[in-house]
Amino acid sequence: MSLTKRTAWWIFLVGTLSSLILFLALTIDTHRQVAVLTNADRLTDQVVAGKRVWEKYNCNDCHTILGFGGYYAPDMTRSYKRLGAVGIQERVTKPEVVFAKSWRKMPQQNLSKQEIQDLVAFLKWVNDIDTHDWPPQDSAKMPESSIRKLIAMVGMSPGAALFKERGCLACHRIGQVGTDVGPTLEKAGSKYNKENLAQYIINPKKVDPKSKMPEQPDVKPLEAERIAEFLMGLK
Repeated sequence: MSLTKRTAWWIFLVGTLSSLILFLALTIDTHRQVAVLTNADRLTDQVVAGKRVWEKYNCNDCHTILGFGGYYAPDMTRSYKRLGAVGIQERVTKPEVVFAKSWRKMPQQNLSKQEIQDLVAFLKWVNDIDTHDWPPQDSAKMPESSIRKLIAMVGMSPGAALFKERGCLACHRIGQVGTDVGPTLEKAGSKYNKENLAQYIINPKKVDPKSKMPEQPDVKPLEAERIAEFLMGLK
């Protein structure tokens, strides 16, 4: 059976119209859900100011956020989940210290305190956008290689889970897991008792005035105790 011009025209017409209708339906559905998926009700003036800070310092030249940007530095879509407010502040304030041992370097941009607070608010808002588990490396459905190694080394416990969830691996290392921004922690339990270690986790300078570790106000006392128990078990 040969394909006539009339049949070809109808195939083209039906296919094009079907694709157009489907595209428009999906576009309308996406716009209908934008307010919910992006938590538009949390789009405060500070979040908007943080977006302007992000643009002012051309952060997209090195970082990717929501699928847009460079690939030299880590994706920042879920950075608040990985690093927390304190971790972000430390990296922006003292990049030459935080990344001293890293092959990737971040320039000192000399942001003001207000700009840093605004930037953190913006990254927290982005972190809470429902991106359907994108990017994949931060997907809740994909076990992270670091936590798999950690479980293999010491076994899962409430303290180990909190150690990972609070972003401690972003600065510290246990064996081959983590980074070298801060000291390794295999022997932390030999240097402090459980009470002092728990207090150190929340307010380091109260235990050691010479400590360079920032305060962790978001860590609750009970969480600090669980993390301390985990670290004490490593000695």
